[in-house]
Amino acid sequence: MTATRTLTTARDDRRAPRPAASPRSVKSHRIRGKVFTYVAMSVLALFFLFPLVFMFVSSLKPDSQILQDIDSPAAFLPVGDISLDNYFGVFDRVPVAQFLFNSVLVTVLTVGLGLIVNSMAGFALSRLQWKGRVVVLALVIATLIVPFETIAVPMVYWVAQLPTLVIEGGVLKYDFGWLNTYEVQIVPFIANAFSIFLFTQYFSTIPKSLDEAARIDGASWFTIYRRILVPLSGPAFATVAILTFLPAWNQYLWPLMVVQKEELRPVMVGMQYFFQLNTAWGEVMAYTSLITIPVLIVFLVFQRAFVSSIAASGVKG
Repeated sequence: MTATRTLTTARDDRRAPRPAASPRSVKSHRIRGKVFTYVAMSVLALFFLFPLVFMFVSSLKPDSQILQDIDSPAAFLPVGDISLDNYFGVFDRVPVAQFLFNSVLVTVLTVGLGLIVNSMAGFALSRLQWKGRVVVLALVIATLIVPFETIAVPMVYWVAQLPTLVIEGGVLKYDFGWLNTYEVQIVPFIANAFSIFLFTQYFSTIPKSLDEAARIDGASWFTIYRRILVPLSGPAFATVAILTFLPAWNQYLWPLMVVQKEELRPVMVGMQYFFQLNTAWGEVMAYTSLITIPVLIVFLVFQRAFVSSIAASGVKG
């Protein structure tokens, strides 16, 4: 009888509802969770900031001290013989202003024209009904598996055969060859397969009933693209702009192959000026700091747009 009562009491205790946690304990649990999250994020941020800190600090030190501090925590601290001599040396060796202007011009035009061309291609593949649309989209996606290095040499040959207009002695002349020009650094990278695919996928998530209503009101397809699809696709445009900006700014192999004139070279090609007989590591760090600052400024200014656009496009895609 006693065992039966004990078993019955245990069952009743298990069936009885547990008392709800007090608001104070819930609040303290949330605070602990937030503290742990912020601490973990801070440690992770410091881990990724170490290379940048090392670069900026080393740009203020002479080469001998950089090599001396490389195995100690002093490599990340501005201690010792600190000066701006490396930055002055960079401007004496490399036309930094011209290189920065070239990179900004190439990057801005590549991103701007790429957004227009790729979004219109994505609109045609996702909203218009025409024969061969699926085949064309499959071919566009298939080009993603082809590395750029495998087609770089054939591209050099083809751009050298393209027609162009040049001004010589105040006279406009017809010539061939895009080598040593701005357009050879911009035009081949305007159309991008991944950007077209991303726009196609994002436009497909927007209801097509909006197109039908606009067509009934007499709107053209270009009006639908400009007045309806573009305003509703801010996250897709921001994501493509981000993914296009970084490769355009970091171009090295292609400009090295097609641009021999110093006044047309971008910032990344300027790195080869420092790796000659005796590498000046302090000047290398100073130069990399100078060309990294614009990227950091762009990221800090558009940080919220960067994060929200990538997150939104991931959900929509």
